[in-house]
Formats: sequence, C-alpha cells, structure tokens
Amino acid sequence: MNQTAASCEIIAEAGVNHDGDLDEALRLVAAAATAGADTVKFQTFDPDELATASAPTAAYQAEAGEGAEQATMLRRLALPLSAWKRIARETEACGIRFLSTPFDAASARFLIDETGMDRIKVGSGELTNLPLLLDLARLGRPMLLSTGMATIQEVRDALGTVAFGWLTEANERPSLEAVRHAYETPEAKTILGRTVVMQCVTAYPAPHDQANLRVLDTYAALGVVPGYSDHTLGTDTALAAIARGARVIEKHLTMDRTRPGPDHKASLEPVEMAVLVRGARRVTQMLGSEIKAPVEAEVGNMAVARRGLVAIREIRAGDSLSTENIAPQRAGGGAPPSALWDLIGRTAKRDYNVGDWIET
Repeated sequence: MNQTAASCEIIAEAGVNHDGDLDEALRLVAAAATAGADTVKFQTFDPDELATASAPTAAYQAEAGEGAEQATMLRRLALPLSAWKRIARETEACGIRFLSTPFDAASARFLIDETGMDRIKVGSGELTNLPLLLDLARLGRPMLLSTGMATIQEVRDALGTVAFGWLTEANERPSLEAVRHAYETPEAKTILGRTVVMQCVTAYPAPHDQANLRVLDTYAALGVVPGYSDHTLGTDTALAAIARGARVIEKHLTMDRTRPGPDHKASLEPVEMAVLVRGARRVTQMLGSEIKAPVEAEVGNMAVARRGLVAIREIRAGDSLSTENIAPQRAGGGAPPSALWDLIGRTAKRDYNVGDWIET
C-alpha cells in the first residue's frame, strides 16, 4: 500500500478504459501502481443484464464514437469473469489494492469470492437502485457510494438502505419507510461512519464551475467518510477536494486520452496521475493538525520575532515601573507584552540597565 493512515486514498479509476482488452487492463494496473495510486478500480458487469437492446448511449458516449446503442458499447467494453482473477493477482503483485464496481449482485459475489475484494463501490447510476444496494449491503463489506445526479434525499435513502441491509436479517421485507427508519437509528451511525460517500458530477468531462465541492461539508455532517469522484479535466478540482476534506479521491486513468471510448477524454494519462498523487500527498501534509500550536519550523524564530518587556531607561531598585521606563521590544527575551498591564505601578526589585529584560 502506498497510503499512510493520515493520507487521502487515491483510486485510479481504470473503469472501462481497457476497451475490453485484458492486456490493456494489466497495463493500466501497472501504470496506476507506478503513479503511486493506492487503489486501481475497474467496472464489472453483464452487458445483457445492465441495459436493454434499445437503451441509447449518452451524448458524450456517442461523441466518443460509441454509436447509438448502449448494449453494443457495453459488449465491446466487457471483460469475461475469468479476467478479473488475473487482474486482481496482478494488482496485488504491484502492491496496491484491487477494486471493481459491480453492476449486479452476482458480479459482486464473484468479485468477493474469487478475487478477495474487500469493499464494494457503487456507481452514481446505481445509487437509486435500492434493491441492488440492499443486495450489496447484505454481502457485509464496507461500501463506497458515488452520488452523481442525486438529491440529498436520494443520498439519505441510499444510506438508509445500506444501514437496513447491515442491521436486518435477509428475510426481513424492505420498504422505503423501513430504510428511512433505519437511517435514523443510533446503530446506523456506526455503519455509516465507515461508509464513503463521494460527491460526483456525472458528466464527461464535468465543468469545473459545477463541481460543488461544498457538498463535501454536507456529507461530513452526515457522519460518513467524504470523498470525491472527479470527472473534471486536470487535477485542480481533485486537489481542492482534498483541501475541502475529501478522504478518498477517484480519478479516471487511461493510457491514451485520444483513444475512442466513453471515458478516455475525461481521464488522466499515467504521467498526469503521478502528478495528482504527488499533489495529493503534499496537500495532505499541508493540512497537518487541527491543533493550533507552534510547529517545529517556527519555534526557533519566536525569540527573534516576538517582543518582550525591556527597560527603556535605567531603573533603580525601588523605582516604580511605568510605560516611561519599560516597553515591549524585540530583545530575544523578557516577559510577554501582556504582562505590561500587571507590572505597571509595581516597584522594581533590582537595578536594570537599558535593554535588560524585565521578568515577572
């Protein structure tokens, strides 16, 4: 693992940028690891289960050369189930984590049982598919939820479904009322505290001025782990999200942004992914501690930059201290300036020359 306990997890979202080619998927794994990402993520789906034969492609998908039908595009981009074990093994060998978004419960069970995947990522398009969310939650793995296109109530309902799945027996009948009740229970707080909820804008690329990173504050207030799935161009938005409190960043990775395909255009190439990772580590270091106290780099400058109380005239023992004979100056020592108020009117206990430190 490249991630430390105090850092933000960087997920290199290979997604379907392998274009249905296992060798390309393995190249993406290696590129993610070389770039320093913590996790590489793909998408696992059954094309025939995911979309009907007549489902249209999105405008950005059609513009990327995918034609008019989703089913045709999905079949081109799908990898056989046998490929995922090979990809997971290669990911482990590279020293990073494997993750793949399942679009159906059978794919999720396969990924858990056959690759050892220990988390479940849910894409934005499935956030309102509460029956699927319930099936996934009942697999008992920590979850990451992307929330593109969602309202806050839809996010709460998704979280309630996750809580309901963890807290109830498999034979308990779900309902919208039941999942909303589950969301409000004290027991749900523990479950949701380890659930990652990712702000996301489902556009490829997403406009920078619609990133709405303040939503991260809203998610933090829900008691979940805030994250950001970034579809904007470049790395600025992702780095800003870390500064805003994102604990997980997901960013698409491609070997070549000029290739035809639905997600290449909104992806980073390997060199750019490395830039993002380095930037993310720096931002995380910059965030530091929420405790305000002098840090190591500045301690040595305190005596030089701060003022202390000194004698500005000769003072003899028994003289009365006043602003006529003591004042705050940079002198490398002396009582803090705030002590001036208490010292005024007191009697000097000894002689002071000009420039001598005044102590309390």
